[in-house]
Order: sequence, then C-alpha cells, then structure tokens
Amino acid sequence: MPPSLALPKPPSDLRAVRKGSKVYLFWTVPSSTTDRQNVRRPGPTRVCRSLTALMSQCDTPVGNVPPVASAGKAPSQAKPSQTLKPQSEFVDTLPADLQERNALGTATYAVEAMNLHARSAGLSNQAQVALAPTMPPPAHIRVQMISDGVVLTWDCETFPKEPAGLGYVYRIYRRSTDTGTEVKLSDQVCSGGRFEDRTIEWEKPYEYLITVVTSARLDRGVPPCPAKRSDDGGVSISDCTQVAEIEGDDSSVEKVFTKDIYPPGVPTGLQAVFSGPGQTPFIDLLWAPDTDSDLAGYNVYRRAGGTQRAKINHVLVKTPAYRDADLAPGKTYWYSVSAVDLRGNESARSEEASEAVPETP
Repeated sequence: MPPSLALPKPPSDLRAVRKGSKVYLFWTVPSSTTDRQNVRRPGPTRVCRSLTALMSQCDTPVGNVPPVASAGKAPSQAKPSQTLKPQSEFVDTLPADLQERNALGTATYAVEAMNLHARSAGLSNQAQVALAPTMPPPAHIRVQMISDGVVLTWDCETFPKEPAGLGYVYRIYRRSTDTGTEVKLSDQVCSGGRFEDRTIEWEKPYEYLITVVTSARLDRGVPPCPAKRSDDGGVSISDCTQVAEIEGDDSSVEKVFTKDIYPPGVPTGLQAVFSGPGQTPFIDLLWAPDTDSDLAGYNVYRRAGGTQRAKINHVLVKTPAYRDADLAPGKTYWYSVSAVDLRGNESARSEEASEAVPETP
C-alpha cells in the first residue's frame, strides 16, 4: 500500500462562544488520520472565519494554532490504557467595523487540522456567532445593604436605536465567593438603574457584576420565508428570523458582605384577655405572627402600676401567644411584645395592651 498522507481527521466538535468582541473557539485535537493511523507528528491548525452561512473552504484565515502536545494520561479512576483527548482553543477578536457593517448578520467559523506539509482533509464542523455590536458595561455600580437584601444602582446609558432589530438590556449576575457559583438574577430595561436582590443569605460574601446584552433579530436567509400567523390573527416573526443574545464585557465586580443588623418587623394586633372568674387566674396574650423568614421568636414585656417594664419570658416564645399566670388580685397589667431574629436582632416593642385582674372575692 502507498505511504499514508498523514492527514488528520477534521474535528467534529468545534464550539464557538462570543463575549463582547471576542469569540472563543474550542475543539478536540484529532488523534487519528483519515486512514485510521495515529497522528504522530501533528501540524498546526488553521482557524477560518466567513460571512457566508456555509463555508466550502477557508475563506478568511484569522489565525493558526501550533501543534498540541501529545495526549496525557487519563485520571486514576479510568482504565490504564485510556488516554485523555487533548483540547485546543483560540480567541478571535471581531473588528468593530465588521460588527457595525453586519449588525444583523452572522460569522461562521471552522478549523482545519493540517499535517506537517500544511495539507488537510477538509474543514471541521462549522459554528456560527452573531455579529451584532455590543455595548460597554455600566459604570459607577453601587451596592447597598437594606433590611430586605441588597440594592444595586448604576448609571444608565442611552443606547442607539438603529438599526432596527437590535435591543439592549442590563443583565445582573451574583457570584458566591464561598462556593464560586454564579447565578443570573435579572434582565433589566434601565428605568432608573436600580435592582433589589431579595434572594440573599445573611452573613455571606457576594460579588455583583452587570453586563449589557444585545438581542439581535437575525435573518437566516433560508427561502421561502412565510410569516406565521399568531393566535389573535396578527402576523408573528417570520420563520427566517431568529433572535440571538450577545453578552458584552463585564463591569467591575462589586463586593458586599451581607451583615444582618436589621431587626424583624414590630409585632401588631396584641390583645390581652383575663381567664374569667372561677378559674386559676391567668391572662392570655395573642398577636399577629411576624412573617420575617429569619424569625427566631418573641419577647414579652409587662409592667404594672408604677413598676418598670420587664421581660417575663425566660426563653424566646416560638408562637404568637403567651399565658401569664404570675398575677396579683386587683392589679392592672400592661403588656408589649417584640420580635427577635436568628442573629439576635430585636425589634421595637409593640403597642401596649392592658388587662385588669379582679379582686379576690
């Protein structure tokens, strides 16, 4: 048989992710040739970009990736004969004029794995990204603690209205420095530049950042393009359009520690009711339950005549009710209650409720 041409198999798992003006490409480096031999002396990989939906050859080379070192050993839990498939990546920066001239268009990427003689077996699978321009992140982000959570404020920008088909929103992210996890909190159309995060956990460190997301209604250019009718008889977006989202660059990171110094709400609706004649004397207290999620319990306060107000419960009262049996005949008692959270923050006392104990017959 003739000698092998040593042409690496074209990659089949190319992925493209855009962030701001940068496109991040990832793929698995071929480990075998088109004639099922191992790639022993790999060549560079050519990165290609095109403005056509389907690339038949490398239109515009935007870079070359040097040969990747041989595959490493698999993790210890894998089979001894198994090897890791080496991964490769490339970052392409989109020129600003390319984005502006093709705001509703797409760019197609492919890679071409070559041998040492710069020959290849063809292009990889192809991946597309939207070319819509992105906006810079907001400046002057401010983070403030409130009793319900964290408030973010920022300076809103006036975004361009042209071309039609582009839209912009502010996307807010929160990162937990304890676990490293990042969650998307909200997409906001700026109407004052304010967002309240009420999903925090207290006594935790967090980081916040904001990015501007561009939404672009892209023309896929696949005729025919009949417009679908919506349920109410109107005309909806054509089958030949799709909406792409492109995140811009991230803002600076704002850090905050959610120190809880905020007491629960003040209890309301306190009532005091004497037990009635013919029973062991006691006064029942009832009030509306506090709805704070971090409520630990209640304290009950009492005063009588010219005495000072004093707390009469030894441990926190867990339910919005209390029975006072330490009474003296012929006295009138004034009661108030407060709410306490899990970190010991105590609210102000409620309005007082009073009840008289009759003289002993």
